[in-house]
Amino acid sequence: MYIPQLQLKRLKEVSSPGKVVIIFGARRVGKTTLIKKFLENEENYIYVTGEDLFVRDYLSSGSIEQLKSFIGQKKLLVIDEAQYVPNIGHNLKLIVDHLEGVRVIATGSSTFDLAKTVGEPLTGRKHVIKMFPLSQMELGQLENLAETKARLESRLRYGSYPEVITMQGEQEQREYLHDLISSYLLKDILAFEGIQKSKKLLDLLILIAFQIGKEVSIGELATQLGISRQTVERYLDLLEQVFVLINVRGFSRNLRKEVTKSSKYYFCDLGIRNGLINNFNPLNVRDDIGLLWENYLVIERVKKQTYTPIWSNNYFWRTYDQKELDWVEERDGKLFGYEFKWGKPSPPPKLWFETYPNAAFECISQDQYLPFIT
Repeated sequence: MYIPQLQLKRLKEVSSPGKVVIIFGARRVGKTTLIKKFLENEENYIYVTGEDLFVRDYLSSGSIEQLKSFIGQKKLLVIDEAQYVPNIGHNLKLIVDHLEGVRVIATGSSTFDLAKTVGEPLTGRKHVIKMFPLSQMELGQLENLAETKARLESRLRYGSYPEVITMQGEQEQREYLHDLISSYLLKDILAFEGIQKSKKLLDLLILIAFQIGKEVSIGELATQLGISRQTVERYLDLLEQVFVLINVRGFSRNLRKEVTKSSKYYFCDLGIRNGLINNFNPLNVRDDIGLLWENYLVIERVKKQTYTPIWSNNYFWRTYDQKELDWVEERDGKLFGYEFKWGKPSPPPKLWFETYPNAAFECISQDQYLPFIT
C-alpha cells in the first residue's frame, strides 16, 4: 500500500535542468519509495546507488568525460545513498554545469556527511527536501476522523515509520523497531565519523528518552556516561543531523526572569524512543503519557512546518520561577505560545502576556489537536 507522500509534489516542482535536488532523511522513512513513485512518470533516466563500487568510481572521478560517458543520453540522473560517493558535491557541480539539460536527484540519510560535501560546491545549484517518518498530514489522506482518533494511541506507542504503519500486529511492529535501532539507527554516524563507542551513543539516547520535554544538562549527561562534555555535545549534534533527535532552545528577549541557555530534545519518531527504553505498554498503564503527547505534537508540528511550509523559529519558554510554555513559534514578526496537555486544557501563564502583550496563546489537548498538526 502506497501512502501519498507530501514531498512528491515538492520534488516534481523543483526537479529541473541545471539543478540538483538533495533529499535528506533517516533510513527507512521512504526516500527510495518517493524516488520510485516520481520515476513512474519519467522515461529517460538512470537510477544508481552510491553503495555500488562501480558507480562510486565513475561519480567520484572528477572527469567531465567520464561523467558524460556514464550518463550517456539520459536526461535524469538519480543517485540513491549519494553520501557514499567521494567528492560527490564537486562531481554533481560538473554534471549540472557541463551536461546540458540533465537533471539530478540525490538522496542521503545523513545530512552531516552529504551536506558537508555538497553544500559549498552546489551553492545556487541545489534544492533541499527533508523527509521524516510519515506525518499525520499524509496519513490523514487515507483516514476519516474516527480512524485517526482510534489510531492515536498506536502512533504514540509505535511511531509512524512507513513499514510500522502498514504492519498489522504489535509483535511485528516491536520486532521491526528493535531491528531498526540495532541495525540502522546509528549506522551513518558510526560509518562516517569513525565513532567506535556505539554503546555510549545508545546510552546517551536512552538517557534522553527519559528526559523528553525536560531541560537537558550536558554536564550531567557527561558525568553519567563517563565521557567529556565536548563528546556529549558532538554526539547530540550528530544525532540531530541524522534525524534521530530534534533540539529546541529556550526563548528570551534578554529579560532577567527568563532562562535561555538550556535545551530540550525530542525524538523524530516515538517508536524509536519507546524501543530504546523497551516500553510499548498501553497508555492507560504508563506514567509518561504527558511526555509522549508533547513529543508527538512537537514532531508532527515540525513535519507540518517543513511540508507546508511554515517559516518559523521554534523555542520553549521558561522563567526562573518555573513559569513555562512547551512551544513558542516566532514567525511573521509575532510570537505564538502553545501549551501541550494530554488532560484538561490549562490557561496561559500570566507572565507570558505581561511580558509579551501582543503574543498569542493556545493550549493543545486531545480535543482539538489536529488543526495544529495538519
